[in-house]
Amino acid sequence: PAGRGSRRAAIARAAMAGGEGQAAAAAGEPVDAATLAKREKRAAEKKAKKEAEAAKKAAKAAKRQAGQGGASGTVQIAGVKPVIDLAPVSGTRDFFPDEMRARNWLFGHFRDTARCCGFEEYDSPVLEHEELYKRKAGEEITQQMYNFVTRGGEAVSLRPEMTPTLARMILAKGRSLMLPAKWFSVPQCWRYENTTRGRKREHYQWNCDIIGARGVAAEAELLAAVTQFFGRVGLTAKDVGIRINSRKVMGSVMTALGVSDDMFAPVCVIVDKLDKIGAEGVKKELLENTKLESDVADAVIATMSARSLEELQKACKGVDPAAIEEMQTLFKLAEGYGYADYLAFDASVVRGLAYYTGVVFECFDRDGELRAIAGGGRYDKLLSLYGSETEVPACGFGFGDCVIMELLSDKGLLPKLDRACDYVVAAYNNDMQAPALGIASKLRALGKSADVLMEPKKRVAGVFDYADRVGAQRLIFVAPDEHAKGLVRIKDLRVKEGEGVKQVDVPLGELDTIDAAFGVAGAASSTGGSGSGSGPHAASMSTGDMLAELRKRGFVMP
Repeated sequence: PAGRGSRRAAIARAAMAGGEGQAAAAAGEPVDAATLAKREKRAAEKKAKKEAEAAKKAAKAAKRQAGQGGASGTVQIAGVKPVIDLAPVSGTRDFFPDEMRARNWLFGHFRDTARCCGFEEYDSPVLEHEELYKRKAGEEITQQMYNFVTRGGEAVSLRPEMTPTLARMILAKGRSLMLPAKWFSVPQCWRYENTTRGRKREHYQWNCDIIGARGVAAEAELLAAVTQFFGRVGLTAKDVGIRINSRKVMGSVMTALGVSDDMFAPVCVIVDKLDKIGAEGVKKELLENTKLESDVADAVIATMSARSLEELQKACKGVDPAAIEEMQTLFKLAEGYGYADYLAFDASVVRGLAYYTGVVFECFDRDGELRAIAGGGRYDKLLSLYGSETEVPACGFGFGDCVIMELLSDKGLLPKLDRACDYVVAAYNNDMQAPALGIASKLRALGKSADVLMEPKKRVAGVFDYADRVGAQRLIFVAPDEHAKGLVRIKDLRVKEGEGVKQVDVPLGELDTIDAAFGVAGAASSTGGSGSGSGPHAASMSTGDMLAELRKRGFVMP
């Protein structure tokens, strides 16, 4: 499921095109000089902040490039005369290591949140049967697909979304699947469409779905996952909100206004343009394309402007009481979960109502500068579309990676994720290279990350420079004198002078107690490297006793 741009996004677009005055016109609100100045100041501050971040990133890249070669002796790419296009395919992205760290951080929160809420992860091939999407969205969906016919004659496509695949997999399990099932995935999806800020032709999307639960408790659980994720990354109800609507509610409204069932979907498609073309434009299209009477078109537009269930009931007397009660129950459950301050009823959320069968929702940023963050709802008829003989209740949401990263960047909530490793192991000379590799191997077997200096450096400064650039916590220098004594010298590169142990010589057979040697409480192994069971217990010893024990066992302490 995909969300939709907000009315505030339209205002923001107007501001970009013609300034705050035009934005105010788009919003239909008067703006005094003081408010206008305040808004322009905020816009200028945001622009300055982005420029500063861009300059900082460029400086960091220049520093990184300057750090290659020179004293460190690392091979450097002196120049490039490309014989191919070095940019990724239009609308797609490369993820360099620094960007990959940010992506892994985001996906980690997606996965941790889903598991915390009891969802199980699944996945599937990125290549799917084209028919899967045609059945759901019709032939026109093929215009947005990366599709082709295989050499075996199969019509396939890179998946534009995950929900049809989920339906296929659920049906494949059949009666063996215990319901309700709570599944999640973080697939890469492909859709050939115009690119804008927060929209690419490929993106990753966190999907959570609940199959086999009829009540709105399922939707409440989905919203709990969404809001818990927001909290994990530092977003609050002041930063983001969730608009709620219902296919059942709006279906009864349309019926009461005299809109037939077969015209429901076309009317929703047109009304969804309210932010883009305004009330007059929407009315014009309704009259031309749906043949609604003028008074009915006015009533439809007025009803879609309702921002509470009470307003909706006043605007239209024919609303289904059962559908209203279902929505009220959802809001009560949200109170119980503790995230009701994120939610608001909004009758203008209509995209997808032709597909959804019950509650529908979209997440948005309250500044109105971005596309919808996420969207979802109930789709009880989808599995029947693919062959289920009985209607299987289902609901879910899709949460893309592009918009949320833009928002977190704007809010200054992306963490600083520098390159890091536990150890760099450096050989003094070529003769020490094999022993150095052995030490690195043992550290990795202990679960530590250990980078190896591929070639000995002519200058010690080059070793420290390399260790600093890769973000090493400690440097192990494998030299002949210490190695002959059965020791290895380790330096902590991050501890400040006078605040902890800076350097220690550790017996080669005691590498599993390095943390204890540096005074990291609780980090020592319960047995020594020899398996004698005599290793120091950092958690049960004072610092003085621990250092004395380490010295007694052969550690050389400063």
